[in-house]
Amino acid sequence: MTRTAPALRDIYFTARDGLRLYGRHYPAAFHDGVVRRPVLCLAGLTRNCRDFNVIAEELSQRHDGPRDVYTFDYRGRGLSEADPDWRNYAVPIEALDVLDFMIVTGVKTASVIGTSRGGLIAMAIAAIQPRALGAVVLNDIGPVIEQKGLGRISAYVGRIPLPGTWAEAGALVHDMSRRAFPAVPPEDWVEVAKQWFNEHKGRPAPGYDPELSNALSVLDGPIPALWPQFEALKRVPVMVLRGEKSDILSAETVEEMRRRHPAFTSFVVPGQGHAPLLRDAESIDQIAGFLGAAEASEWQPRLAYG
Repeated sequence: MTRTAPALRDIYFTARDGLRLYGRHYPAAFHDGVVRRPVLCLAGLTRNCRDFNVIAEELSQRHDGPRDVYTFDYRGRGLSEADPDWRNYAVPIEALDVLDFMIVTGVKTASVIGTSRGGLIAMAIAAIQPRALGAVVLNDIGPVIEQKGLGRISAYVGRIPLPGTWAEAGALVHDMSRRAFPAVPPEDWVEVAKQWFNEHKGRPAPGYDPELSNALSVLDGPIPALWPQFEALKRVPVMVLRGEKSDILSAETVEEMRRRHPAFTSFVVPGQGHAPLLRDAESIDQIAGFLGAAEASEWQPRLAYG
């Protein structure tokens, strides 16, 4: 029997300070009598919910366990309104926005897939409202952020030229990324560009508020190690994906995370840098397997609610 996936649902809501924010719901394609925890996907610094189109559709339609998937645009990214005060582009405020999004959607507890900044937001949520989290997937982020990678990100935020066509956008994104992502096929880059940029009248448009660069400019020197924030995740199972060519998350940091966490697993994504795109079948299968195993394990209720 062929199953037709339910239509993607757009979600707009008003944040506590009046900004209009945006998210998406990918409903589970069918129900087999098993209640599975929904997944909430949180993007990187300048990115948005479109980054998760492929994995969200796959997780919501898997024959071995479909689940509801939600994605979210932080303020000033994607289809969410820009904040008039760039100082509000901060992890604590964005974490509160995420919690408000969960209230609006009726999601009491979610497993989180956090790419880069999204992983930092997951750590913040674990500290301020731990019962909101089930299992957590950290996509190329950890308590130690390598300065080389941070410098690279700071150099391009707010400075990427706006392409005139989607073909030009694909070529630009490919040129910026091909050294760190040799495993990504050339034909995928136009689709990746459509994740980076918004669309207006069929052409690329800015995908984030350029004032976001100010939030990075206030950083002076290396970011302090975030081990206390990581400790908040000890209550739930954690999986770390590390891009083989990552300049943000080192293999040494992953091993220290493993040593400190009682329910930890990791996977190296071959041929990808920061941050893995979550479009390849192997990464998606690894994440789906982790989420299913975390829900089936006997110790998770004790870790999550003890």
